[in-house]
Amino acid sequence: MQEYLAVLTLVLLPGMVLTRSYLLRRRGTRVIHFGRIDKTDFLIPPFALFYFYTVVAAAFDLPNISTRPFFHFEVLSWAGILLCLAGVTLLLLSLVAFGSSFRVGIDVDRPDKLVTTGIFAFSRNPVYVAFAFVLLGQFLVNPDWILLAYLAAGIWLLHRQVAREEAFLRKQYGREYEEYCTRVRRYL
Repeated sequence: MQEYLAVLTLVLLPGMVLTRSYLLRRRGTRVIHFGRIDKTDFLIPPFALFYFYTVVAAAFDLPNISTRPFFHFEVLSWAGILLCLAGVTLLLLSLVAFGSSFRVGIDVDRPDKLVTTGIFAFSRNPVYVAFAFVLLGQFLVNPDWILLAYLAAGIWLLHRQVAREEAFLRKQYGREYEEYCTRVRRYL
């Protein structure tokens, strides 16, 4: 059961982002700016697809590279589902709080206003916290070496993106962003 819910999480996350992107695009806002700052970001989609396959393969008994889990405790598996649910909820709250300012990647050409309300009053980066929760949750549901490697790499990539965005936000919003940083934590 938990494996199916883990797959559902992987469908909901991009589904929510793509739906929000589509709705903003219909209003004339170009939302996706993925890879414009760092040209090596083109490597991420193939790895993301492999990650998706690994989670789906574990749920539906498809051929998989890793077949031996590190451990299997039912309670940890359900804790993983709760983390995935928390991640989906955090992403939803983030998309609502973003309003029309939502972007995928850094929009240096047409940045919108700095969002500091809603869930952003508690975390400066709730979207990345949401993705980290899902990665950790997925690992607890399917604790194998592949998902452990993805968890470690994912946390590193998320932190790298946060550092990039913070540098841009400091430059773009100056003192307003600095004051926001003193009031609200980077992650939790």
